[in-house]
Amino acid sequence: MPSAKLPVVLVLAGHDPTGGAGLVADAEAIAACGAWPLTVPTSLTVQTTHDVLRVMPCPADAVRDAVWPLLDEFEVAAIKVGLIADEPTLEAIEDIARACPGVPLVVDPVLRAGGGSTLSDAALIDEMRRRLLPLTDLLTPNRQELAQLAGVDGDDTRQAVELLALGCQALLITGTDQPAPGSADDRVVHTLHTPDTSRQWQWPRLPGRYHGSGCTLASALAARLAVGERLVAACEQAQRYTWQSLRHGWQPGSGQALPRRLWQQPTPFTLEEGP
Repeated sequence: MPSAKLPVVLVLAGHDPTGGAGLVADAEAIAACGAWPLTVPTSLTVQTTHDVLRVMPCPADAVRDAVWPLLDEFEVAAIKVGLIADEPTLEAIEDIARACPGVPLVVDPVLRAGGGSTLSDAALIDEMRRRLLPLTDLLTPNRQELAQLAGVDGDDTRQAVELLALGCQALLITGTDQPAPGSADDRVVHTLHTPDTSRQWQWPRLPGRYHGSGCTLASALAARLAVGERLVAACEQAQRYTWQSLRHGWQPGSGQALPRRLWQQPTPFTLEEGP
């Protein structure tokens, strides 16, 4: 048996049966970016590549019970949080984060489905601001999620400052949902804000609509932080990986396209029909 060990990332997120987002997406991205995923569902969902039809939160005690033995056995190097469907689940995630001091916590605030369904209400968002953001090392909202979480008018920078003031250590604001003011329509602009600095990246905007880009990016970030990369380098590598996953994406259903996070794996042979 090889003696080298992959760094471990604990994932607390919803399950998307399409594989476009959720735990499947998280596990693929983490594995592709050099770490080992431990996956604990926070909710089950009924969804297609068109929209989320129903969310069924997992019992909060079941989430805790699944995590404690993992923390006893594995040395967790990062935690990635996705869909939080209700307040008891949020409380469980807070307990888990507090049990792992010093472990980078990456939070992808899944507040709305790509198809338009609302996945979080105002009361739960307020509780996330109070309970989770002060523990968060890196938050990865798109521009709509940023505005919802900040709860103040103004530009992206003012809203980012509002969330940093709550104790969040850094934000990577993604522009996939809508172009940032002043940016070209054919470019995607991602902006990193910390208390000390800001940094911006631009990527060519790919045609079509994709389901799971946020999960892919946040999980790739957690993996790169787990392997020891510093924040700016991790952001750059995770964005590059996510963009390639989208560029190699495909449309297995009739709705949104899905990222191919394992595009570097050999393409299976097409079986020819016999005589």
